Amino acid sequence: MAEVSVKNLGVSFGHLKVLRDLNLDVTAGEFIVLLGPSGCGKSTLLNAIAGLLDITSGQIWIDGKNVTWEEPKDRGIGMVFQSYALYPRMTAEGNLTFGLRVARVPKDEIARRVERTAELLQIKPLLGRRPSELSGGQRQRVAIGRALVRDVDVFLFDEPLSNLDAKLRTELRVELKKLHNRLASTMIYVTHDQIEALTLADRIAVMHGGVIQQLATPKEIYRRPINRFVAGFVGSPSMNFVEGTLRLAEGAPAIELPSGKRIGLGGYEFSARPEDGRPAVLGVRPEQMEMKPGDGGSALPIEVHLIDPMGADSLLWGNVGTDTISVRIGPDDTFEAGTAVEAWFQPVNASLFDAKSGERL
Repeated sequence: MAEVSVKNLGVSFGHLKVLRDLNLDVTAGEFIVLLGPSGCGKSTLLNAIAGLLDITSGQIWIDGKNVTWEEPKDRGIGMVFQSYALYPRMTAEGNLTFGLRVARVPKDEIARRVERTAELLQIKPLLGRRPSELSGGQRQRVAIGRALVRDVDVFLFDEPLSNLDAKLRTELRVELKKLHNRLASTMIYVTHDQIEALTLADRIAVMHGGVIQQLATPKEIYRRPINRFVAGFVGSPSMNFVEGTLRLAEGAPAIELPSGKRIGLGGYEFSARPEDGRPAVLGVRPEQMEMKPGDGGSALPIEVHLIDPMGADSLLWGNVGTDTISVRIGPDDTFEAGTAVEAWFQPVNASLFDAKSGERL
């Protein structure tokens, strides 16, 4: 296990600043996921840690050593790429052993590492096959194995599951989590899939515009997103947003909709002292709403548009004024399009953001 520390990192390509004064500390044995949309800088950050591109400013430390200008082979890392990057003319075993043979690792040590890795990843029967004879999931296992045989303390994953179908992605997510539990190695994983991030990570670094917006546990990011971007990006379906004005009547907070209706926010924990009349955005997740009253709950008036069946449950889509929202309902619940209903939620579970800055209130 090894710690990874990124200090004031900047990466620019000409006049384009991709990473801006970025700081990240990864503790030994931690599984960190870099999450964000395409172009946010997450793969650039991973490649900078790996030494695959030159940085503009800052430092990178691995296991207490400044590796900012070290070659990739000298950083003590193993990397798994999105495109597998397997040698097509070599067998799976040949791909696993090639780097070790180039490094002149003794043959008995190579055999030991391959045996251990093949057992961990359950690819022993595949060692004699070439990549063209393997499925997508099998190729990815071999690609992961090629990193594991290096016997390093830090593993970097660049969207390794994005080329797989949904069922296989789910299966390999489970395998990766098991692998981390067994190895207890430091892992940094890049993805744009927030489900992968929530299921795999010890902590998630949500990135946008070359900046880490929030670094916290999956539970903290899901329950208390630091701003509207994080709230909307994490969660499937994404969080509902309803615009209004914050009102403080006799100390009881509420958000006033453009229609004039007030939605009580009793029990909501503000990050700072609230201001009456402040434009605000109420955020509530679809799974945090119910079509029946709850103790101490508040209700949003919804005009139903359609029901979207999803098997185990359904999504009700509708409008609150001009804002589109969704509510997760039972698979057998039915509501006619055009009807007016109420969706109840607990304010303590909701989020409130400043309408201008997007920061959590």
